[in-house]
Amino acid sequence: MKILVNLFHPQLEKSTVNRRWLSELERQNNITINQLYSQYNDGIINVAREQQLLADHDRLIFQHPFLWYSVPALMKQWLDDVLTYGWAYGQGGTALQGKDWVSVISTGGPKESYQAGGFNNFSMSELLKPLQQTANLIGANYLSPFLFHGCVQATSEQVDASAAELIQHITNPELDPKVRLKHLLSEMNEAGATMDH
Repeated sequence: MKILVNLFHPQLEKSTVNRRWLSELERQNNITINQLYSQYNDGIINVAREQQLLADHDRLIFQHPFLWYSVPALMKQWLDDVLTYGWAYGQGGTALQGKDWVSVISTGGPKESYQAGGFNNFSMSELLKPLQQTANLIGANYLSPFLFHGCVQATSEQVDASAAELIQHITNPELDPKVRLKHLLSEMNEAGATMDH
């Protein structure tokens, strides 16, 4: 499985969590890292380059801080510019069908603030629906996101632990529920188990 990490962070030099994640990602041999803000600090995106990177990888990671309940500005522009009609969606737009989409997101607020009755009123699952629908539109498999809450108060130990957890999450072939189910059914078959309760 070829993994591409598209890292969108407008102030990476000030980020404790995303910089730590990047250092862990850079130690992996099987992961391609694409730092968009350093690549396109002029805001002019090389669409052909980005489309080729996407086409060449199986699992597409979108790493970014959660800004104003959405994505950083360059990521929104990137989505607009790169996921073009006839290539990523629409008539003939099948280039990304079957690829995995995994969001990797850091938030400043704690986990309990992202729920009904919490400070932000909605769960992260609800707030990420636009990204999930984007993945659906381009025919990608939207898989469970990796979320790290409470960056503002996180300890260095928590940040270090999250970096290791991040690698496990994005490299896990069974992150895809279809793969996990197939593996489970195979194990049950070998054990002679049935689905009866």
